[in-house]
Amino acid sequence: MTAGPAPCPDALCPDGACDGAEFGALLGDKVMWLWEQFADRADRSGDRAMENGTMTITAPPDAAQRAAVLGLLGARTLRPGQSKRINLPELTRRLRARGPGLTPAAVAAHAVRRALGRNTAEQARRAARLAGLQELRSRLLASLPPTAPVRPGPQEWAVLQRTGRVSRIAQHPAPEELLAALARVLACLPQTGRLDRRLLAHDVTGDPHALDANTDLGGLVLAEATACGAVEPGLHRRDAWARLGIDLDTLTGGLLSLNVHPQGWWIPRNQPLILPPWTLERARWPKPGGGDSGWVFVTENPSITAAALTLSSPQPVRLLCTVGTPSLCELAALRRIASAGWRIAVRADFDAAGIQHVRAVLAALPDAAVWRMTADDYTASLHPAPFQPSALDLDRLADTPWDPALHKAMRTHSRAAYEEALIGTLCTELRRGRPKTSPQPQPTPPGPVAYERTNRVPGPDMPAPDQPVTAEACLHRWPSAVQRTELINGVLLFTGNFDERDITTAERTYPGRRVLLNTDGSIEVHPAAPGPPRSLLEP
Repeated sequence: MTAGPAPCPDALCPDGACDGAEFGALLGDKVMWLWEQFADRADRSGDRAMENGTMTITAPPDAAQRAAVLGLLGARTLRPGQSKRINLPELTRRLRARGPGLTPAAVAAHAVRRALGRNTAEQARRAARLAGLQELRSRLLASLPPTAPVRPGPQEWAVLQRTGRVSRIAQHPAPEELLAALARVLACLPQTGRLDRRLLAHDVTGDPHALDANTDLGGLVLAEATACGAVEPGLHRRDAWARLGIDLDTLTGGLLSLNVHPQGWWIPRNQPLILPPWTLERARWPKPGGGDSGWVFVTENPSITAAALTLSSPQPVRLLCTVGTPSLCELAALRRIASAGWRIAVRADFDAAGIQHVRAVLAALPDAAVWRMTADDYTASLHPAPFQPSALDLDRLADTPWDPALHKAMRTHSRAAYEEALIGTLCTELRRGRPKTSPQPQPTPPGPVAYERTNRVPGPDMPAPDQPVTAEACLHRWPSAVQRTELINGVLLFTGNFDERDITTAERTYPGRRVLLNTDGSIEVHPAAPGPPRSLLEP
């Protein structure tokens, strides 16, 4: 008869998880930050093994500490402050090279020298506290007037728990007051027309900034609206508030413009100015004039605009800067500029956000040209001796259909590169008025063949309904694996690497609507109509 594992001699880990283990460098000082985060999670969850599911960690500022966990977390060094989602079954597999029963929580317990997950009294108090907050929320939301345009129900509480919003409510200094303020905001959302967010915040709380970005109340309102389906997941904050009839300060933000002005304006040449959302939503745009190149350049960073101010050229340099990822309002303005006869050339930084920036413009403007965003441009942009190089977020790095080699090169180097690295080349083409653009993808045959459902089967199946969701399924299946959500002309576009299994899930989620799987793995949800939908990706 084979004896089981010996109990932990220090009573730190359960079930003899440390029996036969060689901890060695696993308990070194440089790795302590990792196990402290695991210990904190185990104490809060009561999970004394942590061998299933996922967990998000935050990297410390010290480079040696980040480098010390390379063998455990992967082959790429994390950036200071970077969040990374850890696949716990995969981490457990790596740990068991040091001990047949080791789990992440067992190593964490030995690192911090105390048993984890035993604070049951505190957990019971927390559970009772959350139950009370849940009941208060239900009463407050049930009292909303019948005319309230957004009415979350009790069932959305589970959604808020999954997204971590419930924990943020509980950690608020006055959670009951926070929930009461939420109910007052929802009751005041306009049924018709528009309302300025600052006026709404002042009317409800007395503070015009109470609904600003990064406030608990503003985040909770959007989380509730998203959970009950009033707002699509993944929207830019400005666009999410717009869905609720709330204007997010229509006089700030927008596009930084150089020589691109609405029709009827007279602005001195090379006079930069901001075109705010209020202007972009109402502007009519002139057609290209005689002798004009007809190109409008779109970049991500204001440094390109600053450099363009110094250029001497026969025709004005026409340049727009999004100062980050463009909103739906800004994309709509670019479409109207293109409709006036201008050609759009777009580029951004070589990082996950920059690639999404370019993809967003191409989704809204399929005829836009991609400017200096090839694999060769990327490698030329890499700094030869960077100080603390910025690692790419490979989990969020989307495909680059205009140049598939770019995506491969970025994954190979796993480093971000920035527009400023090409400033001389970009200025030369701005002065000339014509960009060097990436070759457009080869056109696909018309009809349903180009966008029919594919036979690719990336990732595992979802577990049976009575089984827990695995980390692998969470990272591959729709909707948890969605990289980005966009709303384009009434069509939802979910970027990711999906297949027919996800189509079935999406069709159950949006009954009656037409769900389409594109060959790049993205999913579109179209309104009901006769015949098959036309993909947003079709030229």
